[in-house]
Amino acid sequence: MKKKLSEMTLEELWRLFPIFLTEHDPDWKIWYSDEVDVLKKALPKVAFYHIGSTAVTGIAAKPIVDILAVVDDGELSSASDILQKIGYIVMSSSSDRISLNKGYTEDGYAERVFHLHLRRGNDVDEIYFRDYLNACPDIASLYESLKLGLAQKYKYDRDAYTDAKTEFIKKYTAKAKKELQ
Repeated sequence: MKKKLSEMTLEELWRLFPIFLTEHDPDWKIWYSDEVDVLKKALPKVAFYHIGSTAVTGIAAKPIVDILAVVDDGELSSASDILQKIGYIVMSSSSDRISLNKGYTEDGYAERVFHLHLRRGNDVDEIYFRDYLNACPDIASLYESLKLGLAQKYKYDRDAYTDAKTEFIKKYTAKAKKELQ
């Protein structure tokens, strides 16, 4: 009998869900749109944004669509409860942010996988980063190269992969806030 995801160790989860990148797929925009249609029925007052590398034209990415959901103050917990009822699983939670996912199974990745980042209205740095990469293909290419190297190095360590990208992301998010406002 297979273990439930909730019973697996972090190492078992990382083995089941390794880091791998694929060429940019224009269908990711369709995945996003289809999922937002579902999300808007559950959370009609929430604003949704396609973020992450699948929202950047032309670069390789994990085939996981990241969605930013912006809620009003005080609605974070109730929105999370609603999302769990429609199949999302809480991965991490704090007073200001809740990360959920959909498409992880005991057999590995489903056909479509989503990471949903539930945030309050002023916490939208990912939009700046996405817009900057789309406006600056040379920087997007640098980011892609960084990610390709990190994906090989940290194939089974999602935290290390994410941490190793942080400095780059912070640097260009700060530039985006200065240049794109």
